[in-house]
Amino acid sequence: MSHEIVEKNIGLMVVLIVLVISVAGLVQIVPLFYLNSTTQPIEGMEPRSALEIEGRDIYVREGCYACHSQMIRPFRAETERYGHYSVAGESVWDHPFQWGSKRTGPDLARVGGRYSDDWHRLHLIDPRAVVPESNMPAYAFLERAMIKSDVTPRKMRALQRLGTPYTDEQIAGAAAAVEGKTEMDALIAYLQGLGTTLAHWR
Repeated sequence: MSHEIVEKNIGLMVVLIVLVISVAGLVQIVPLFYLNSTTQPIEGMEPRSALEIEGRDIYVREGCYACHSQMIRPFRAETERYGHYSVAGESVWDHPFQWGSKRTGPDLARVGGRYSDDWHRLHLIDPRAVVPESNMPAYAFLERAMIKSDVTPRKMRALQRLGTPYTDEQIAGAAAAVEGKTEMDALIAYLQGLGTTLAHWR
């Protein structure tokens, strides 16, 4: 009889469906806020340098995440190609994190140190010069755009408020660290740092 009441009352059914979905979602999500593996950085991880912070912002601005995920799933085919699967502790200071599943290009979670700075520079200026089948657009203009050094300390201060453990000394030296650097330099610095901490973590 109670089943009939629910089936005949669409408003009640909607309320009960929303209630079930909400409870199920909370049961899955809330525990993650209390697990060290999802809320604490992996051992040995250091916050990104001032130049890497600028590079990450360029990576996001240019929409690189639309074609390159930074999430290696724990499947043999992926770990053999890209390296160790991604762990949440690598991304606790990322706002927003760059996990995803779209891979028009390769996953970049472990690209740090795989290629030289010169390779990355040439690849960004003319992708097909190093990967003939690439459909990636060229980013040669990054070589001519300079980093605005006065903005970097403010970015780091905002990240510090969000929990990234930057010291006041690091923030004070941020402008000098990026002075005279191009956006190309910054993006390469960011790429060269991806996944390098995990290599020493295991």
